[in-house]
Amino acid sequence: MILSELRSYLAEHKRAALIDMARHFDTDADALRGMLATLERKGRVRKLPPGTDCGGGCRGCDQARPELYELLDFKEGSL
Repeated sequence: MILSELRSYLAEHKRAALIDMARHFDTDADALRGMLATLERKGRVRKLPPGTDCGGGCRGCDQARPELYELLDFKEGSL
């Protein structure tokens, strides 16, 4: 997986839990954290504060405090 795939996933979902991204990409959450940190440094995503609602509206998450990330200003062709 490369950064553009992760960015595209967030562009589609706007906001996503780390555990959901790990399942989708079939990869380790720690590896994703490293990629997300790179996108954070570039100003493309941000990690949301603990307790933030994922926006799904279902309230069915089995995690008490999911680690959420949100895409910022998506521009086609940019990382």
